[in-house]
Amino acid sequence: MKETLQIPTPEMLENLIGKELYNVWTSLCQLIEQKYNMEQLWNHGGKAWKYEYKYRRGGKTLCALYARKQTFGFMVILGKDERTRFESQREVFSNETLKVYDETTTFHDGKWLMFELKDTSLFSDMEQLLSIKRKPNR
Repeated sequence: MKETLQIPTPEMLENLIGKELYNVWTSLCQLIEQKYNMEQLWNHGGKAWKYEYKYRRGGKTLCALYARKQTFGFMVILGKDERTRFESQREVFSNETLKVYDETTTFHDGKWLMFELKDTSLFSDMEQLLSIKRKPNR
């Protein structure tokens, strides 16, 4: 039987990932929420993560944030058309983002890009990835 999910309070999340990463997490959420009007869903994070925080609309996921002890991840899945758009804009992305993209396995449903963010330095890349995935609706 699956345990029911206890949605983490801000304090629980901060205690889990640490104060500095919690500030990065909240900054990323603000960045996403300024540009996108989306449903936000908390879930279990699977085997590798404690929590998943997903942004979705109309049954389609924009991205997800993942939390575990002293770490948080940002995932965006690029399908076939989105990968084509990414490839045509490669020069706007940082070497770090290109490395994640190039080293990520391509599955039948796309590339599942996972970034373990330590600070806000990749935020412009994350914004660009999200705009490839979906045009901002705010």
